[in-house]
This record gives sequence, structure tokens and C-alpha cells, in this order.
Amino acid sequence: MSPAEIIERASEEGVLLALSPSGRISAKGNPSVLDRWLPELKQHKEQIISELQLKKRRAKILSILRNNPEVNYAVDVVDPNSDPVLISVGIRKVATFEMTIPKKYYDPFSLLELVGNTVGHKCVN
Repeated sequence: MSPAEIIERASEEGVLLALSPSGRISAKGNPSVLDRWLPELKQHKEQIISELQLKKRRAKILSILRNNPEVNYAVDVVDPNSDPVLISVGIRKVATFEMTIPKKYYDPFSLLELVGNTVGHKCVN
């Protein structure tokens, strides 16, 4: 099973998986159901954390677009000092996606210009 499938199937059985403030998996639900899922959660821990982080970043981008109806796109850079630089992008009524750019090629202004020229210039970042 993929991490997304694990999260979905666990949820269908009443197990709520989320990221704790420290970045670990937080699991809530019926103890007997949790016990059944525990081996799978442990085996795929890092992948599940990555999937939950992805969902959190996507939710942030969608929230920015929802709260700013006048903008066409939103860009969020997780950590501009990481290598590679992880960037979340949301384009209203089109898509959300993530991309990585090697730090040595990352230029935030060029990125905004590229996205802006592609979809229009109203942005929140």
C-alpha cells in the first residue's frame, strides 16, 4: 500500500492520522483498531510523515487561494535555505503541485516572474 492508501484506509476504519507539532505521526481512534494498524504505521513511518507533510502544504496553498479570491496563484517556499528548495504552487481553478529546485539555481524573483507570466500577476506568497 502507498502512504496515501494507508492514511485513507486507516481513516475509513476510524483512525485519524495527523502530524504532531514536533513532526511525528499522531494517531487517534479506537485502541483495538489502532493496535491493528500499528505494524503498518511503523513499517511506513517516514513515507506516511512525508505524505502528511504534503497534505499539510497543499491545504495551506488551497487556504491561501480560498482566502484571497482576487489572486490567481499562490507560492509557498518551505525553506529557502534547504537544498533542494521545496516549493508548493497553487494555480486557481487549474492545479496544485510541488517542485524542487537545486539551491544554486533557486531565484525567488525569477520563480515568481515565471509563474506570474504563465497565469497572470496577482499572487500571494
